[in-house]
Amino acid sequence: MILIDRHNIEKALSNPVFHLVGQVADEMNRECYVVGGYVRDIFLDRSSNDIDFVTVGSGIELAQAVAARISKSHLSVFKTYGTAQVRTRRWELEFVGARRESYHRESRNPIVEDGTLNDDQCRRDFTINAMAISLNKSSFGMVLDPFDGLGDLERHIIRTPLDPDITFSDDPLRMMRAVRFATQLGFDIYPETMEAIKKNAGRIEIITRERIAEELMKIMRSQQPSRGFDLLNECGLLKLIFPELAALSGIDTSHGRGHKDNFRHTLQVLDNVAAASENEWLRWAALLHDIGKPATKRWDDSLGWTFHNHNFIGEKMVPRIFAKMRLPLNEHMKYVKKLVGLHMRPIALVEDGVTDSAVRRLLFDAGDDIDDLMTLCKADITSKNQEKVQRFRDNFDLVKQKLIDIEEKDRVRNFQPPIDGQEIMDTFGLTPSREVGIIKDTIKDAILDGTIQNDYDQAHELMLTTAASLGLKPVVS
Repeated sequence: MILIDRHNIEKALSNPVFHLVGQVADEMNRECYVVGGYVRDIFLDRSSNDIDFVTVGSGIELAQAVAARISKSHLSVFKTYGTAQVRTRRWELEFVGARRESYHRESRNPIVEDGTLNDDQCRRDFTINAMAISLNKSSFGMVLDPFDGLGDLERHIIRTPLDPDITFSDDPLRMMRAVRFATQLGFDIYPETMEAIKKNAGRIEIITRERIAEELMKIMRSQQPSRGFDLLNECGLLKLIFPELAALSGIDTSHGRGHKDNFRHTLQVLDNVAAASENEWLRWAALLHDIGKPATKRWDDSLGWTFHNHNFIGEKMVPRIFAKMRLPLNEHMKYVKKLVGLHMRPIALVEDGVTDSAVRRLLFDAGDDIDDLMTLCKADITSKNQEKVQRFRDNFDLVKQKLIDIEEKDRVRNFQPPIDGQEIMDTFGLTPSREVGIIKDTIKDAILDGTIQNDYDQAHELMLTTAASLGLKPVVS
């Protein structure tokens, strides 16, 4: 239960920065309040170093006056938005003047006018973010909660202060924020608020992909990220912002046989990975590991439902998805792409027999990401048949031990063959060509198959015999 605990508020506001801001505001004869997430987090007992202040008047003027009173602070002014930031070694203080807003339907950028504190609270996205605490000496620590934000904290509810239909139509990004806050806090979205999101889902099209990606990343970093994607699917936003993921939902039936709901399975894998790792890109790999299944789903009379090569199709889809969603096209994308492509390999080892050669190849292909790959693959075991799950986990442990043993013995993780392409070209007087690739691959495969050791002399001998089979002879220097 959330209660207005005077001692809790006094403790949160005991830092001298609050008294300083309040004192400066009093000297300027201004109302001043701490607002938004910092106030909410006081009652959730969550710490934050980012503080938002609202004053009735110019937020920039108040920020300038506060910065002048704090040594070694840095002031940034954003005249276009009427805001300013004062940064200290510990705090980020954001200042804005109280305002009212109105919107055109074609844009989420509001027409802004000066307003009262109540106007400012009315424009806030959710009731739990619309609370304010006075910093003026005459009312220091007074909570102003016109929309019962405290009650919604107690009820674990995400609800808009005003008509949600207008709120979301005016600024559709708030639909994403509703899902994100519900995910981060473990709250429910109020029924009327959820219905308004469903009604206005199409308005998300005016929001930039970059802003949507920011919200998705915050969902992905939460303790139970599946909840966010479940809510996005429920309210109709997922099919608009992430149709490839929405396509996983549902069960097809043929000859009386259905397959598992790949969307539900994916969310379970995502939560399994989230419980094991805070690596957000490993979580993205979990979310996308089966993304190729809708494109590869087939009915086979002897096998039933199949998804052949869905890992390779999914691997090819990852760069397109990242580009469309404005996610980084750097080493993070390459990491996700690699894990999606490899995620079937450890399970295949269990089913096909754990040979030294197959383990060497897996170690070589996964490189330093082998541990993350194994975390993903273990998370992928989600059958309701507990006996099957235990059998897979036991076999999986055998694969993990084999990986350890082979790596200790052969050191093939990220290994480089002792002869490179340049030496091959120099030896036979070649330019980059198909023959150079054949010789390189033959040496690499022989080492991974255990036919030769990762040894220069053995590799050199194989280079000569392979080149001879191609009709090549060493050049005479």
